[in-house]
Amino acid sequence: MSGAPLLKRVDELGRATLTLNRPELRNAFDDELIVLLVEALEELERDSSVRLVMLAATGTAFSAGADLSWMRRMAGYTHDENLADAAALAALMTTLAGLRKPTIALVQGPAIAGGVGLVACCDIALATEKAIFGLPEVRLGLIPAVIAPYVVAAIGVRATRRFALTAEAFDAREALRLGLVHEVLPDTAALLARADSLSKDILQGGPNAVRATKELLEEVYRTPLDYDLIAWTARRTAEIRAADEARGGLTAFFEKCAPPWAEE
Repeated sequence: MSGAPLLKRVDELGRATLTLNRPELRNAFDDELIVLLVEALEELERDSSVRLVMLAATGTAFSAGADLSWMRRMAGYTHDENLADAAALAALMTTLAGLRKPTIALVQGPAIAGGVGLVACCDIALATEKAIFGLPEVRLGLIPAVIAPYVVAAIGVRATRRFALTAEAFDAREALRLGLVHEVLPDTAALLARADSLSKDILQGGPNAVRATKELLEEVYRTPLDYDLIAWTARRTAEIRAADEARGGLTAFFEKCAPPWAEE
């Protein structure tokens, strides 16, 4: 591994950057990284000198979602252990989506499964032409439960149905059309330059007004997303992970063979 799994930097303008730093694993997250992300977000929330947060990644991928080795271990967890684990992932998404400071996702490469969730949770998302997106959970016998409320909020239920059921990958231009990202840039240099420009635009707003605007918009859109729904998605994740189909799907993935349902 190349150092700490999460890097944090705050510049003189009060712009914080959290960088996923597991490039060897395509910035997939496990229980450790989830805890680090939640703690970092909460710390930045409390820091009055921080005006906005950018979420970035090292290497060629933004995030491949959950670390499959970690998920493989989870297949042997008890129901209570699986529930606690899924609730931690749900807490990450909730914390990111509910941050009172503006958030910008800098998607320099593929964002898959939970990686799509991270993008959907941010207020603004920028992507390069190399970014690829996908919700492949069903091909492992899983479901995108924890991220579903945020993905649906970003691209709508109709598009989510298609991509969650087919597990098709889609490119940055399609993500732009769907509303998952706001702009597509030619390369990482252009991505960083645009993030710099947009973040400076945000800094021109009053800190209290920016925070109040986020709270206002969340209240306006709150009805379809509440804590009962979040808890339900965590329970569904735990239930599906423990099912025979998920176990078979994960086993097939690691053994590089067809999943059980492909043989029926």
